[in-house]
Amino acid sequence: MGNRIVSHRQLEVYKKAFDAAMEIYRHSKKFPREETYSLTDQIRRSSRSVCANMAEAWRKRRYVAAFIAKLSDAETEADETQVWIEFAVECQYIEKSQARDLYRKYNETLRTIVGMINHPETWVLPKP
Repeated sequence: MGNRIVSHRQLEVYKKAFDAAMEIYRHSKKFPREETYSLTDQIRRSSRSVCANMAEAWRKRRYVAAFIAKLSDAETEADETQVWIEFAVECQYIEKSQARDLYRKYNETLRTIVGMINHPETWVLPKP
């Protein structure tokens, strides 16, 4: 099979998003307790949702519209995560340099997701 991708876990964009979500988790462990049910939960949820939606998109590659819809959800969640990163910086929960690195990772993730959305023919399964 060579370099054929058979699982969403093999996608570089998935790996990058997963690593970023884990980095966010590590940073958010240091957030104040009063943020537990707000910023902490929100940033963890949205960052993890990027990965979950990419996994769902991968399984929906038989249907172009469904594939694009799930990637669009991943795109939205990645953008939302960037907003929470901005709040974490403003609240001084994450250092600007760390946030810049996370923001860059999400920009790269977004760029790839948008590319997949714009060229689904590269990813969807051929009709039987």
